[in-house]
Amino acid sequence: MISPPVVVGIIDIGSNTARLLVASVSGEGVGELHRDRRYLRLGDDVHALGRIGARKVKEAARVAKAFARTARKAGACEVETIVTAPGRQASNGVELVAALATSTRASVVQLSGDDEGRLAWHGAVARAPNLPETIAVVDLGGGSCELAVGGSEHGPTWVRSVDAGALRITREYLGSARPGPREVQRARDGIRRLVQELDAPVPDATLVVGGTARAIRRVIGSRFSSDQLEELATMLERVPVDSIVASYGVTHERAQTLLGGTLVLAELAYRLDSTLEVGQGGLREGAALSLARSVETAA
Repeated sequence: MISPPVVVGIIDIGSNTARLLVASVSGEGVGELHRDRRYLRLGDDVHALGRIGARKVKEAARVAKAFARTARKAGACEVETIVTAPGRQASNGVELVAALATSTRASVVQLSGDDEGRLAWHGAVARAPNLPETIAVVDLGGGSCELAVGGSEHGPTWVRSVDAGALRITREYLGSARPGPREVQRARDGIRRLVQELDAPVPDATLVVGGTARAIRRVIGSRFSSDQLEELATMLERVPVDSIVASYGVTHERAQTLLGGTLVLAELAYRLDSTLEVGQGGLREGAALSLARSVETAA
């Protein structure tokens, strides 16, 4: 139990975006004080080069420095940067971590896939009341996808991570502005190969978190089945990206990877035999909980 509230800042460096969450953490949960986002697309470099180019390393460090300054001005007593798939997948992930540590003057944690899945599970469950006994959390990012299953008593007891992120699938299989049926089928086949090892326990409920899930919520609502996601994928195949942006208020950057992410979630919903519900919390909320507990323990 954390009391009184602890204000912390979490900087999340992902394959698609850099995000900031300044949160007040207490026994009542995680309260959002400030949120920000910048598209970096580090995953594009990882896909094309196997590493993150010097320009993007500098850009990530610059954005993280500005986020750290914002978090401290907002009252954060501690700031932490978490690095997800780009740090794991890039040959120079260590270089990225070092640049972020220097620019933010704060700790930087390179998360493993399992770390990411557990934090996302805790962050999603913390913001979701009245959940059943067994809860799955799908965290679909740009470079990877994590699946964690567990219960409120013991937390996540089954966690896996696969390189099936929305940006990664888009670049690998759906590179053209208007992918055709053959490209989409290749993407489906690739996704199935990636997730076939995810023999997860069947949950009573499934929460899905990440930018793709929030974009899908704008289009078809906050709950969706595998069949509904397949229908959405069919629509996204036919509709230009600019029309998705204009009709639903999805950013252009997110709209470009929405088909790839929808195909991943459709396959996972089918495998879990579960309707997916967009969670109110996720990775950054879970990291904020963990950091706040560390602050309280050290006090």
